Amino acid sequence: MQERIVITGMGTVNPLGLSVSETWRNALAGVSGIGPITLFDPANLNIKYACEVKNFSPDSFLDPKEVRRRDRFELMAAAAVKEAIEQSGLAVTEENAGRVGVVISSAIGGMQSLQEAIFIMKDEGARRVSPFLIPMLMSNGAAGLASIDYGLRGPSLSVASACASGADGIGMAWLMLRAGVLDVVLAGASEATICETGIAAFDRIGAMSRRESYAMTPQPFDRDRDGLVMGEGAAVLVLERESHARARGAVILAELAGYAATADAFHITAPSEEGAGAAAAMQLALKAAGVQPEQVGYVNAHGTGTALNDVAETRALKRAFGEQAYKIPVSSTKSMTGHMMGATGALEAIFCVQVVREGILPPTINYRTPDPECDLDYVPNQAREKKVEVAISNALGFGGHNAVLVIRRYV
Repeated sequence: MQERIVITGMGTVNPLGLSVSETWRNALAGVSGIGPITLFDPANLNIKYACEVKNFSPDSFLDPKEVRRRDRFELMAAAAVKEAIEQSGLAVTEENAGRVGVVISSAIGGMQSLQEAIFIMKDEGARRVSPFLIPMLMSNGAAGLASIDYGLRGPSLSVASACASGADGIGMAWLMLRAGVLDVVLAGASEATICETGIAAFDRIGAMSRRESYAMTPQPFDRDRDGLVMGEGAAVLVLERESHARARGAVILAELAGYAATADAFHITAPSEEGAGAAAAMQLALKAAGVQPEQVGYVNAHGTGTALNDVAETRALKRAFGEQAYKIPVSSTKSMTGHMMGATGALEAIFCVQVVREGILPPTINYRTPDPECDLDYVPNQAREKKVEVAISNALGFGGHNAVLVIRRYV
């Protein structure tokens, strides 16, 4: 029998807050993280708003010189790692450092730093490019820096599977822990793509909401949805083998009971219309967890607010659960956080932990008009009390990536 893998610490910075507690409080209140773009001047772009992390001050926990040497995605990851380790009470020693690994993913890496370097090179010449550019832009930078910051000598890596990166990274950590390769893994993701290039690129493929007012967008699963809103942030979980966590007296928050991933093999940016790949990932994840469909009490959907995703994901849920799909509450927290690209799946795993611990479901805000093709229970606009034993988190990425995590209440 495989040993259970448990969660003992969580940390995040995101558009709803600079900690797990602040984020959860705002999510249950239905707070929107959207606002005017302040990280750069968006005057030349169609999109003027995003879900930015607010009041983030890395100087409060890192040396100012070190702050200048890290991209924003690496700084946010460092904040999430710090909170997660502190909650877990994990002490790293010479004896255990080699048994502690890191899987902090990023779909893109230091886009802001890369863009800035290109601008500088064009205007001022190659000699003006920062010598720290490579460690600032590489997608494994957050993972490598976490290992350095805390002296963690186990495997340290980043998974890149577009918007499924965070969930897949957590899943890779789960697999290594179950294989007995490690005792502890810091797993999650970070992303900071709110820059001219990031916004323009997603707008050009027609994925973003173009409304002049941001008061009612994004609108996942609503008939009038018109696209995603870009977010940013980081989320990290401390995962452990159950025996290791219990031996050191850690408080166990929940169990990471299952994980599975599939590929649509269909299109580089569009989901399979019938949701076959996503449905298969859900079914395989439940099988890995030893969970029956009727035991699932909540789904945190990928729910981007795009025309294609929301219909395909609804169909996938029906394929995976049959008639049971109509009885399972489903919500999209991207309605509040925006789409944090590779980091969103990690934050949504944290939301699922909170759901099974506290018995409250975060809502899908901005939901007003039902779509006949999206006809499930999307927990519209108001949080809902419901005891949940098992929650699942869906993360679906460009390239046809489907990743599903199963979170179970720990007893």
